[in-house]
Amino acid sequence: MTTKTLISAPFRADHVGSLLRPESIHKARKDFQEGTITSQQLREIETEEIKKVVDKQIEVGLQAVTDGEFRRRFWHTDFLEHLNGVEGYVPDHGFKFKDVETERYDVRVVGKISFNPDHPHVKDFIEFKEIVGDRAVAKQTIPSPNQLFNAGIRNLDIYPDIDEYANDVIQAYRDAIKAFYDAGCRYLQLDDVYIAGLNAPEIPFNDSGYSREELIALALRVANGVLEDKPEDLIVTTHLCRGNYRSTWAFEGSYAKIAPTLFAKEKVNGFFLEYDDDRSGDFQPLEHIPNGGPQVVLGVFTSKHGTLEDKENIKARVEEATKFVPLEQLCISPQCGFASTHHGNILTEEEQWAKLKYIVDISKEIWG
Repeated sequence: MTTKTLISAPFRADHVGSLLRPESIHKARKDFQEGTITSQQLREIETEEIKKVVDKQIEVGLQAVTDGEFRRRFWHTDFLEHLNGVEGYVPDHGFKFKDVETERYDVRVVGKISFNPDHPHVKDFIEFKEIVGDRAVAKQTIPSPNQLFNAGIRNLDIYPDIDEYANDVIQAYRDAIKAFYDAGCRYLQLDDVYIAGLNAPEIPFNDSGYSREELIALALRVANGVLEDKPEDLIVTTHLCRGNYRSTWAFEGSYAKIAPTLFAKEKVNGFFLEYDDDRSGDFQPLEHIPNGGPQVVLGVFTSKHGTLEDKENIKARVEEATKFVPLEQLCISPQCGFASTHHGNILTEEEQWAKLKYIVDISKEIWG
């Protein structure tokens, strides 16, 4: 059987986005906080490291590259706090992950939400795309609009009506997508812990008073509302994550509860799904992915530690997934980024690169 070569994103061997921050960035951040270097000097150090990390991704054979999220502290708050009507703040507690509480930082709504045309991530993307040139596809990651539905973010004095809130969030994100598209972005990923959380036995981060079914329907309305008029040549994927912080996780649960709605109807070009351990459940929910519809990127490698997975086991798992989704509709990747926050997961940069190269090599064995 011959399978068509996938020439547009997501790629047979892909990755979620964030990469371990090199020591020079950790040091520069500390120096900046202590006032010994300027924000411009910090930016120059980040730019130098982004150039190196782009070269390295191309060297290991990846067709889509990111900036490693090197200019961010957290995968989501850095983007969200630059929307109009949203601010970052330090709450009393971090999020409870398995055996650890995260660094305390979150966002909250303080006004009407809209897209900020001077959003710094658009400028960051333009510079990043220049670094990449035509050597690879420059992938941009941003938090999903549904992240704004986590507990404690919506301000009930400003938005007593959740539908009005949803409409403003949708419009802000439509404007964001247009801004990235106009900046030359053709591969955009929406990172989503919230939707994955709607699968958990007890929904984490829920203070809305709505049932799971109502929240799933609302999440679909928001996601598809954002994608309604997206340009044909813009690839948008979503990454459904169960939490990734210093190699720990936030919750468990298969994708079974959301699959009939979101897998079946979300108008994305691809799903990045976590399948690196038993917490993820089995492949059965993939039966809801439309045939010929979105690509399914199986996160069968872990970014949480450096040990390389058994190759035959990986091939067997991809084979197992083909019971539900045709092989030409599948891809492989780590289940998450290597550093969703500046702290990073507990593995070395060498192990990170070895794992990414391993994924590229195995993808060639599976798809040719």
